[in-house]
Amino acid sequence: MGACCSSSRGERFEGFMVEERRNERPIRARNENDHKQNAENCGPRVRFEGSSRFISMYTQQGRKGTNQDAMTVWENFNGEKGAYFCAVFDGHGPFGHKVARQVRDMLPSRLCSSFKQLKVNRSNRNIEIDKKDRDNDENADPEDVSKNPLFSSVKDRIIKSFEEVDEDLCVDATLDTYCSGTTAVAVLKQGNHLVIANLGDSRAVLCTRGDKNQTVPVQLTVDLKPNLPNEAERIKNCEGRVFAMEEKPEVYRIWMPEENCPGLAMARAFGDFCLKDFGLISTPEVYYRKLTNEDEFVVLATDGVWDVLSNNQVVKIVASARRRSTAARLLVDYAVRAWRHKYPTSKVDDCAAICLFLKNNKPLLTKSMSETSRFSKNYPEMAAPVPHHPKNIKTDDGLDTLINCEIATKKLPRSVSHGLSRRKPSKDFK
Repeated sequence: MGACCSSSRGERFEGFMVEERRNERPIRARNENDHKQNAENCGPRVRFEGSSRFISMYTQQGRKGTNQDAMTVWENFNGEKGAYFCAVFDGHGPFGHKVARQVRDMLPSRLCSSFKQLKVNRSNRNIEIDKKDRDNDENADPEDVSKNPLFSSVKDRIIKSFEEVDEDLCVDATLDTYCSGTTAVAVLKQGNHLVIANLGDSRAVLCTRGDKNQTVPVQLTVDLKPNLPNEAERIKNCEGRVFAMEEKPEVYRIWMPEENCPGLAMARAFGDFCLKDFGLISTPEVYYRKLTNEDEFVVLATDGVWDVLSNNQVVKIVASARRRSTAARLLVDYAVRAWRHKYPTSKVDDCAAICLFLKNNKPLLTKSMSETSRFSKNYPEMAAPVPHHPKNIKTDDGLDTLINCEIATKKLPRSVSHGLSRRKPSKDFK
């Protein structure tokens, strides 16, 4: 669970105990790569861990080996004061940790460069947004955002950047991405505009306030699983196979046409070039949301969190944190304990979370805390030590992202016989 300070007190939430560190200081970067000024990209502040005024981020290695989760926050993104870019990545496969970190380092810079070019193009065409255009954009109906040319331009740039990063991974001879890859979920906040990009099954959830000031979760992304109708159709059209294993019938996976490998439990990802000819794509789903005064914070997290905690539980845990700086760590602590309760005989997965707070002031938590107490009574068994049950124990073995990486080279697709395929995803499925 990580190191604890000497002064702490336990707090119950939804029935199980987690310690919040009263005297804990915000985590500071340990080297120049963890927290730096990047002059090349207009001087954003880049953070791989820790906290700031509006940010809390934390990751913890599970019990399955190297921590394959990665995350990043760029403050003043693209040279815009108050703009934030946040992203989490969940690697998988033998070199998933390296792929996740590589994409973490490449993607923000690629996006920044692309957005700069977008500004230049607009300036050259004399279509710089004037005050009237800004007012129209501020009053735009979120339901009609697809008709907004500004969002369409940003969406196109995001998609192009994701696909270019994937191509760079493909030709990088120093990194084996044939049967390793990573998810990515990212948000870009500027003013009251929020753009979300998702690739894989990590997730972004917004906490807003309801009519009675209660916390309300709003899922901003869709978990891109292979059994979703559009995803399954694309995969099958590319001769890939989609089916679940008998021991875990609810977890659908992508398989190669003639071999029971690799069994990837998502329909889109960076890397994993063994499946790129068979329906796996690196094209993200991109969404937009206009923020309101009721919106409190956004949580980005890998599936190590979402596999054991509901959206509602996550927003209540974050809202219950006494200090913003500890919110992400508190959430990960809860997730780890939930893993031990839900899957007592299995290995805890890696967990990573970023909390992006949307207001200057800390949200009012009186309602949340009262709800916390009620939930503690509803789930008292989760506060107790995990009992030993030799029979009928739930296991998470079927939740592994990748099942089998042993792919026979004699059956490699023709496109990779002279190196990994560089073919872009079909435009029909963007």
